[in-house]
Amino acid sequence: LRVGGMVMPGSVRRDPDSLKVNFSLYDAEGAVTVSYEGILPDLFREGQGVVVQGTLEKGNHVLAHEVLAKHDENYTPPEVEKAMQENHRRPQRADKDTSS
Repeated sequence: LRVGGMVMPGSVRRDPDSLKVNFSLYDAEGAVTVSYEGILPDLFREGQGVVVQGTLEKGNHVLAHEVLAKHDENYTPPEVEKAMQENHRRPQRADKDTSS
């Protein structure tokens, strides 16, 4: 399973004794919780666009084995862009007004 979205502000929880991290990922369709163990991309942060690849578990939870971070609002790495296109939607910036 590949899921793209924004890291929900205030949702990142790191285990101080390991590389385990939990966070919520959301887009216009809803949210999932994500668990990952490993080194996160340098650009991973709350409010940032990411794509995770992993296994869907009970309760809308993804056990991720890969996390890819979008570089900035003007550039998306090819693998992230491809994953977002495969999901048929690109996440909007959280601070962008989409009402107009």
